[in-house]
Amino acid sequence: MEHTFTNNIKQILKQEYGKNSEKIFEKSLLIQYLNEKTRSANRGSKARGSFANLYAVYVIIEDYISNCYDKKGDYSTYEGALFSNLFTRQRELPFGSKLQNHALNNRMNSEFQKYFPNSDYIPILRNLETNHYWINENLLKITIGRKTLNIARTIIKIIDEYVHTKQDAFQRFVKSCEDLQKIGTKTPEKVEEFILSLLAPNVDARLFEIVSYSILKYYYHDQQIYWGFEMDKLSKENLTLYKTGRTNANDGGIDFVMKPLGRFFQVTETLDFKKYFLDIDKIQKYPISFVIKSEETIDEILQKIQDNANKMYSIKAIVEKYMVCIEEIINISILTGRFEEAVKQGYLNTILDEIVLQSKVEFNYEEESDE
Repeated sequence: MEHTFTNNIKQILKQEYGKNSEKIFEKSLLIQYLNEKTRSANRGSKARGSFANLYAVYVIIEDYISNCYDKKGDYSTYEGALFSNLFTRQRELPFGSKLQNHALNNRMNSEFQKYFPNSDYIPILRNLETNHYWINENLLKITIGRKTLNIARTIIKIIDEYVHTKQDAFQRFVKSCEDLQKIGTKTPEKVEEFILSLLAPNVDARLFEIVSYSILKYYYHDQQIYWGFEMDKLSKENLTLYKTGRTNANDGGIDFVMKPLGRFFQVTETLDFKKYFLDIDKIQKYPISFVIKSEETIDEILQKIQDNANKMYSIKAIVEKYMVCIEEIINISILTGRFEEAVKQGYLNTILDEIVLQSKVEFNYEEESDE
């Protein structure tokens, strides 16, 4: 499958291998895998980026190159790269600071096998006892005629180019936000239109979570409750929404927590009931609200979750036990309404400021003067 970034890949191959570039592209499953994983490169900041699996390959090949195995030596005798070193290196890379160990351990291999079920090789080899890792050298050596070419450095170049392209897209996104901050009071309709454009099914999962948080934070901001342990000593407190960590981190955590009600919110883009039930199990069936990147109605979403769950569980009481834990479903339509309500309360530019702040943290964005 060809897409915009395919041209970047082919250009790198042409620079490296000249007339053999097309054959390299056709014969290398690893390059074809990179081609699949880099579809979002030129679709701007709104498109989901793929870093975890790419970085798993990247850090192991980087280790392979640093030990000069792309040029000389018998890689089969190498003791392997230590997991802790690879994991640390992953997190040093752009967008990698919160990556988990799943890609290195199995996810990358599983996905590769999904794309290439007939392949004799998997990319990442590991020894579970020693926690050492290797790249499968068979995927790095491509034979053209009588010549065998090692594409290790080419793989690194392609991933570097993809990351650079995504960085540019996110920096342009933050720059657009900052430009709107400057003119926000004069042209609020532009700010409103921009934020609403981020509430869409095709938006990057991290951006959607950031925008959802910013909207809900200021939607609840002025709502107050009275609470206390004695009737004549009640406290008045505003509802406050807290973000509990970085977005899309696959760390098993809950995305937002509301004080003082103790409400939990989880942001998701799937309608797979197993994901919802897993989140409910994590917190021992404590009520939880789901913010869902979907334009389907609340009734449609709940019906899908329940119908699919009923197919798997033969006991309806089990399904009902989970379903009652879903405190609220917040879809794109509900988010849009809450955004409009927050705008009426005068929080339009404050929401934009929050989006800028959270985006800079999430995407490790640095001002030029700070570089």
